[in-house]
Amino acid sequence: MSNPNPLALIVGAGSGLSASLARKCAAGGMRVALAARQVGRLDPLVAETKARAFACDATDPAQVEELFGAIDTPDLVVYNPSYRVRGPFLQLELAEVRKTVMVTALGGFIVAQAALKRMVARGHGALFFTGASASVKGYSESAPFAMGKFALRGLAQSLAREFGPKNIHVAHFVIDGGIGRATDARAAGRGTDGMLDPDAIAETYLATYRQHRSAWAFEVDLRPWAEKF
Repeated sequence: MSNPNPLALIVGAGSGLSASLARKCAAGGMRVALAARQVGRLDPLVAETKARAFACDATDPAQVEELFGAIDTPDLVVYNPSYRVRGPFLQLELAEVRKTVMVTALGGFIVAQAALKRMVARGHGALFFTGASASVKGYSESAPFAMGKFALRGLAQSLAREFGPKNIHVAHFVIDGGIGRATDARAAGRGTDGMLDPDAIAETYLATYRQHRSAWAFEVDLRPWAEKF
């Protein structure tokens, strides 16, 4: 956090939470880099936040290495990609299951390895992973997503124990509920603040990033006030 012009890299950028993160980081004086498989849709966000956008498939080690080679070592990396297949277990297609686990978990490993080797060399950094209800609860007909999110949480725990003593803050965020703004039809149907506001989530990410290392949080559990758990 000593860098006067820190860089935040958001992997899996799009609308919703990652867009809110980009805006909050930019408003907080950070440079922003956005990585996504399709960057054209990011043009309005790039213009708004003065971010740089990079085409990158997080499950491809060569593309991830190229991404990190094109930017300064980030002060904050957020792993936010998501993909899921749902359905009765006996009807699931292996290709879709594989893709779900690759995007949700293995991509986190690939990005973490690229980020951490640079952060260790520099001596500080923060690496955040976006989890879900499925990180701690395996729902019926949602086995692949639970597999991926459980794995991502385990990865984060292991990395926090290994790299915390090296001055790198690793944190995992359990987003236990739907994400949507109050103006969204689905959010309105759930009542006042019945879904997580992406701006409010982003504020929590930034507050966690700014924590003093004498009191780092590893896991932050967020849900709407009306959500059952």
